[in-house]
Amino acid sequence: MAYASPARRWLPPALAVVVAGFLAVSVPPYFVGESRVPATFALHYPLLVGHVMSASVAMVSAVAQIWPGLRRCHPVLHRRVGRVYVWTAVPASASALVIGAATPFGPILAVSNVVLASLWLWFTVNGFLAARARRFAAHRAHMIRSATLALSIITNRIWAPLLFVALDPLRASVFGGVEQHYVWVVAGVSGWLGWTIPLLIVHRWLSRDTAVSPSSILGQTSRQSG
Repeated sequence: MAYASPARRWLPPALAVVVAGFLAVSVPPYFVGESRVPATFALHYPLLVGHVMSASVAMVSAVAQIWPGLRRCHPVLHRRVGRVYVWTAVPASASALVIGAATPFGPILAVSNVVLASLWLWFTVNGFLAARARRFAAHRAHMIRSATLALSIITNRIWAPLLFVALDPLRASVFGGVEQHYVWVVAGVSGWLGWTIPLLIVHRWLSRDTAVSPSSILGQTSRQSG
């Protein structure tokens, strides 16, 4: 999956702290039958709990995979943790398709959830198949995007309160005082921003990483020295 360069060794431990804090706050309510999302159909809560639990393991596995030296020094562990990620990310994304489409927070968020879950499933499955085919460059790119989507729920939680405050002055003029429409827009826009911005940043980084390959750098260095 993602491999940190020496210049970015601060990223995995920082991300580990953020993920641990996020999970410590978000997961415990589901152990006692609570939920922040109102149920919209009979199996909504069981599917939501299954999604939360599998996605939590996937997030932890994703952080472990980007830890420096795991693939280089412990390739067997890298493969095993990668399998754990796939085994949890696939059911997490599949369940997200169902519960995301049936979200009680409006159509804007529903579309975002379906697109996000579909891309997460697509990148995960294709990353796994690329590894099986020993196409490791494609595997790396797919899995970096997959891990980004797995972790994007954290940035979603950042956008939501910011937009709630920023759009509050527009409640009466734009939303006509209808609380439901206001909540739908805040939830929908924060949902889209939560995963599209990280995915675009990662896509740009992967494009630059591909354009500046080690072979091209070595070739340029040899020409300069000659």
